[in-house]
Order: sequence, then C-alpha cells, then structure tokens
Amino acid sequence: MAVLRVGTQGWNYPAWVGPFYPAGTRAADMLGLYARAFPTVEIDSTFYAPPAEPVVRAWAARVPADFVFALKVPQEITHERRLVDVRESLDRFVSRARLLEDRLGPLLIQMPPDWPPSADTRAVLADFLAQLATDLRWAIEFRDPRWLDDATLGLLRTHRTSLALVEGRWVKRERMLALAAEPTADFAYVRWMGPDRALSDYSHVQVRRERELALWGDAVDALRSRVREVFGYFNNHFQGHSPESARTMQTRLGLPVVDPVSLRQQGELF
Repeated sequence: MAVLRVGTQGWNYPAWVGPFYPAGTRAADMLGLYARAFPTVEIDSTFYAPPAEPVVRAWAARVPADFVFALKVPQEITHERRLVDVRESLDRFVSRARLLEDRLGPLLIQMPPDWPPSADTRAVLADFLAQLATDLRWAIEFRDPRWLDDATLGLLRTHRTSLALVEGRWVKRERMLALAAEPTADFAYVRWMGPDRALSDYSHVQVRRERELALWGDAVDALRSRVREVFGYFNNHFQGHSPESARTMQTRLGLPVVDPVSLRQQGELF
C-alpha cells in the first residue's frame, strides 16, 4: 500500500498564528511547528528563483528526518523559456534541491495555461523530459486541458513523470478524477487549488467543499494500490484555511491528525 503524505502549499502565513500556530509564534519557528502536524510541504517560492544554499540548509535543519519538501521548478524554465535552452538553469535548480538530501520530495513542473499542444511543443516537452535526472521524482502540471491525451500520458510514462492531479479552474474535476486511475509514475501528486483566487483571509475555512473532499478522498484512497507514494497539497484558496483542509483529508484517509492545540506543547520542535 502506498505511503500517503498530505500537507499544504507553504507554511509561513501570519493569519495562521492563533488558529493553527500558537499565539506569538515567530516566523522563524513556523516550519518546525508545521512539521509536527504534517509530513510534507510544497514550496512555492522556488518558482520565482532558486533558493540560496543557506536557505535550503536551514529548511532541512528545522524538520525531522522523515519530513519531505516538494519544490516548484523556477518560472524561468517553465514560463519564460518554455522548456527551451534550460540546461544551465535546470542544473542550477537541481543542485540546490539536492541539498535537501533525503528530505527532497518531488519537483513540480508547472506549465502555463497559454502553452498549447502542437507538434513543436510536444517535441520540446519530449526533449525536456529526456534531460531530467532519473534519480529524482518529477511531476508536471498542465493548465491547458488539451495536453491530457493518450500521447502525453504515454510520454510521461516513458519518463516516469507523474501527471499532477489538480482541483482547480483549468481542467474539469471529472477529467482529473478519471486520470487519477491512470498514474503515469510510481507516485502520485495532487494539488487542491480551489476554483478562484478571491479568498484573502487565511485564518479560517470560509467555503465548505465537503463534496469535493469526499470525491478526492475516494480517488486518493484508490491510488493506494496503484503507486508507492502519494503527495497531496492544499492551497489556502481551496477553502480559506489549508491546515484544516489538510487535516480533514487526513481524517478521511485514516491518517494521524495533529490538533493545533498540541502544537502549544513546550520543548524541542522535533
């Protein structure tokens, strides 16, 4: 059965202080506290630039040995260069990511919505996937639904790259749930984004999505027998407060759930 890891996209939100983190929590202590509640996190800041070496080493030092980071591939590679002539940029990013050692999880390639499939872009994608380090785990997210065809899925299987399954406005949920039954790698990667970006108060759940959580819970549960590991990350925009969304999913999947009250315990962070 697959190992299931559920967490959130990011951890350093001031609005979480009080409802999730203990009152008075400093920004420097958030990651260590977060790692008490969740076994993984997706880092969005790497999308904007590769992190400095001291930053990566500090991340690793603040979490337990079995904690896993998922990093987004920089936008220079995906959005600016559109996967073309990116060898140097990709090597620089990967070298920083490797500093996490055993705490390094999947690397997410998020493609822009204005990158449609064509003979040229399919060739570019095939060339890019062939460059990826085979000892690392890679996932790719397409925001143009026309990419989600047999040709793309076959290419991803060839390169053992996981198709990122996304709850968002770009691809219909029914299509994504169907694709969950056809994993393209030995691990699955799920992102719960929500339908829009209107929510701005991240201190509490503002939109109830019990139906969506139930559907995705069933899909993730079914993946247990198809892959070795499942990584899932909630955005604040899914319901308004991603820690509660993640705990709800943990409960649905029968995973251990850490109540925020327990984060107030004194002592070492891990």
